[in-house]
Amino acid sequence: MAHIHLPDGAFSIQWIITWWIIAIIILGLCLYWLKKVKKIDNKKITLAAMLTAASFAIFQINIPLFGGVHMNLTPLIGMLAGPAIGAIIVLIVNIFSAAIGHGGWGMIGANLLVNVTEVTVAYGIYKALGKINLDTFSKAGIGTITGVLFGNITMILIILISGIQGVNQDIPNTLYGLSLLAAVNMGVAIIEAFITGYVVSYIKRVRPDMLAEVTPVAATAK
Repeated sequence: MAHIHLPDGAFSIQWIITWWIIAIIILGLCLYWLKKVKKIDNKKITLAAMLTAASFAIFQINIPLFGGVHMNLTPLIGMLAGPAIGAIIVLIVNIFSAAIGHGGWGMIGANLLVNVTEVTVAYGIYKALGKINLDTFSKAGIGTITGVLFGNITMILIILISGIQGVNQDIPNTLYGLSLLAAVNMGVAIIEAFITGYVVSYIKRVRPDMLAEVTPVAATAK
């Protein structure tokens, strides 16, 4: 949901490099996890490919509000694939998006951090709620809204820390504008929460094995 829609040159080179370094470290940890700890199998690769295609497709559907907002299914990615594979998925989606002009190439590192936040928080909330007596739709919906909220907070912090070159605006006014954008994003997040809730509930009913990674063994399926 949250995405830094800024062209190359909006951030100074030092911040572009900084966000890329942090993103590369996170990707390295994810790859290490997938290789040494939670080894990926063919089923997960197929699921990752499906989620990548779905996320990229819906990511290009632009809602013309405040410069453009959209869904990107990052919470769903977290719930189905987990944070490690999810990080690889959002990297690919951001690369493809930059290739067609949806955000600058230099912004991929920063946007990866935003999207990984959404993936990880949604995954964590969904998993944590699995320990209580709550239906799947509610767990997925709450995970989606929380993930998108933290993604927007990350987006705002990155922009405030980096600054936008050529824009002479103080921090309070910048924060006000970004807060309005985040509020619109959260409005769209409610729609995404319903979509994610229905999708996860359906998968839970027909293919519960696809949610095995994020569903505690002792949890009661709803």
